[in-house]
Formats: sequence, C-alpha cells, structure tokens
Amino acid sequence: MQKSIAGPEIERLIKLLSKLPGLGPRSARKAALALVKRREDMLLPLADALHEAVEKITECQQCGSIDTCQPCSICADTRRDRTTIVVIEEVGDLWALERAGVVNGQYHVIGGHLSPLDGIGPNDLNIPKLVERASDPEVTEIILALNATVEGQSTVHYIKDLLTPINVAVSEIQKGVPMGGELDYLDEGTLATALKSRRRL
Repeated sequence: MQKSIAGPEIERLIKLLSKLPGLGPRSARKAALALVKRREDMLLPLADALHEAVEKITECQQCGSIDTCQPCSICADTRRDRTTIVVIEEVGDLWALERAGVVNGQYHVIGGHLSPLDGIGPNDLNIPKLVERASDPEVTEIILALNATVEGQSTVHYIKDLLTPINVAVSEIQKGVPMGGELDYLDEGTLATALKSRRRL
C-alpha cells in the first residue's frame, strides 16, 4: 500500500487532478502543490470558478455544446448561417473550429464516436437530435467534421446512412486532416483547408 504523503484533503485534491486529461499522478502533485502554495490568487479563485461552473454551465438542448445560456450563444446568434450544420465529436472540436474562424453555420456535438469495444452505440450519442435537425427544410447541408480515426470514420458512415433518406447534402472534411488526427490538436490553417476541401458523400 502506498504511503500517504499529505493530509486527506490534499490527497483528495491530487487524486481528482490526476483524473484530468494529460495529468498523471506526478503532474497532479505538482499542480496541487502550486495551487496550495498560491492559495489566495489561485486556489480560492479556482474554487469559486468551479462552483460557478457547476451552478451555471449547461448543455445546449439544441446542439449539445456547453454554455451558460439556453440555447447556447452560437445557436442563438441570428447572424449565423442556418442552412449548414457542422457535426463534431466533442465541444473541444467546436472550440477549435471557432478559433480557426472557418464556420459561419450551426454546430452539432454528438458527444463522441461509435465504439462497440467500449460499449458506445448509437443510443449513447446525440445522433437522433441530429437527424431531427437535418430534417428541417431550412437545412441544406450537413458537414461531418469528425476525427480522422477508425472510430470517427465508422461514425461518419453510420450517420451518412441515417441521413440518406433525408433531402439534405452530406459532406465530410477532407484534405489536411491526417489519419488518426484529432481536430482539437490541429492548427487553424489545417482546419480551414480541411473544411474548404470537404467532399460530398
């Protein structure tokens, strides 16, 4: 059994931090130490921000993104093109595309990808709502901007089959996204090229 290095409160903080993406036990210990050392200007503001996030952040009932309003600010923006919906896996992908400034349409976050080995099927993703939105006569194109992984491409084909009976064009982002690439890690130029070079499915 590993010996405790600090009190239970600090151990809990380290354990929770280690669950964050990119933070292992060692990085979590460093982060916890930095927070504790800078209690006034880091730890307390972070605690306040986390509490406020729990109270105010919600999932958009229309697109599946997160925001502090319902619907989210993107869905509510009347200046955006409502004829196009860009489908992505996670909210981080939406943020990446917004940073690139290449999308003026709507978004739809499906919340992951199909992965039978992990027990993730169609019912575990926000796909039925996408089909409902694609059926709106105002929508003329669905752009599938899923990650270039095996699971991402399987999900692309599944969604394409679902949308086939609907009178809507279905495209997929193309050049610039390497196989295995995840949108959130790509630079803005690559994302812009991938979106502009999309191909009809």
